[in-house]
Amino acid sequence: MNLQESAEMYLETILVLEKKNGQVRAIDIARQMQFSRPTVSQQIKRLAADGYLELDANKHIFLTSKGRLIAEETYNRHNSLAEIFIWMGVSEQTAFEDACRIEHYISTETFNCLRQHYENDCNNAIASNPG
Repeated sequence: MNLQESAEMYLETILVLEKKNGQVRAIDIARQMQFSRPTVSQQIKRLAADGYLELDANKHIFLTSKGRLIAEETYNRHNSLAEIFIWMGVSEQTAFEDACRIEHYISTETFNCLRQHYENDCNNAIASNPG
């Protein structure tokens, strides 16, 4: 599924907040993303209508299995890209900022090739320097 960048960012943010706080509310998302509450509420309604989220009676937000899959893929892509950039010599802050932008646009093919190259180089480094 090819979602817009903003939808992926919302789903990833909900996943991160869920890991950090357990429960997620719209106000938590607004604070984390530095968006207005009405903007967040509109996107939450869209994502819920499309089957990516559910809200309970207390307005806690939960990822559906469909939403969780995309959130985890985006989160893992973000962290993997940042790890690769740091390995290449990019500062940690820049690596995470760039990964956040790139994660939404990089093709699966390019991402997999980058990841494979990184893993091969790391495995070769470990094998040639066992300890």
